[in-house]
Amino acid sequence: MSILINKDTKLVVQGITGRDGGFHANKMKDFGTQVVAGVSPGKEGQNVNGIPVFNTVENAVKATGANTSVIFVPPGFAADAIAEASEAGIKLVIAITEGIPTLDIIRVTPILERNGTKMIGPNCPGLITPGESMIGILPTPIFKKGNVGLISRSGTLTYEMVNQLTTNGIGQSTCIGIGGDPVVGLHYKELLTMFEKDEQTDAIVLCGEIGGDAEEKAAQFIKENITKPVVAFIAGQSAPPGKRMGHAGALITSGSGTAEEKIKAFESVGVKVAKEPIEIPKFIKEALNM
Repeated sequence: MSILINKDTKLVVQGITGRDGGFHANKMKDFGTQVVAGVSPGKEGQNVNGIPVFNTVENAVKATGANTSVIFVPPGFAADAIAEASEAGIKLVIAITEGIPTLDIIRVTPILERNGTKMIGPNCPGLITPGESMIGILPTPIFKKGNVGLISRSGTLTYEMVNQLTTNGIGQSTCIGIGGDPVVGLHYKELLTMFEKDEQTDAIVLCGEIGGDAEEKAAQFIKENITKPVVAFIAGQSAPPGKRMGHAGALITSGSGTAEEKIKAFESVGVKVAKEPIEIPKFIKEALNM
């Protein structure tokens, strides 16, 4: 079992005839993901590496039964592409595109809610269920099938954390990069709940970063709702106030959102927080008596 995607997921790639869309469509297909369609207005009837291209998501869904979409559309058009997927009946959208205006995401959020569409991202690397399906730009060789779920605000940190787990013999059930923008789709609470219900996930790694109060809220949520062991890492521990560290949402303001506050929140509810990623495998092994 996995959360959100598996071997039965049918994917449509919006922006497939662009450089990034076409490149990563091939990578996802080579991994074993069911990439059943692409969308690029005005290019219906073409194909990319055997993947049929349609003018609209609606046409792609009708022809292929696609239920999931990945967005490789330029920032100025990406929000409309997300809305189009939702209106066409897509139930999960993974928005890879970086630089989508926050107000655009706020505008499409009610559309997603109305149609029951879940979103990962924007500005994210995607997600993977090792051995079954990968959607996004994740480097698949570092992943290993197993029983540890991972949620991360940072793409690069996702790769580092997974590499630490895999090289220490710890496989993953599903790994999700949620994106580092101020407004994103599924966040800690929703994903923690999914992992809690997943019979194949025995422990959870949460990779947070400075900025906002999402980690503090996640800590309280873990205390009240999660029974599986959770270990954490917070990036940006040496970042000064007012300095944005990579992501638009990774900004300490008015003395809030510091790494120290987040670490304190987790430790107060019994979540071990690693000082360095290399400590995470040790914490997992201790939690699972490995």
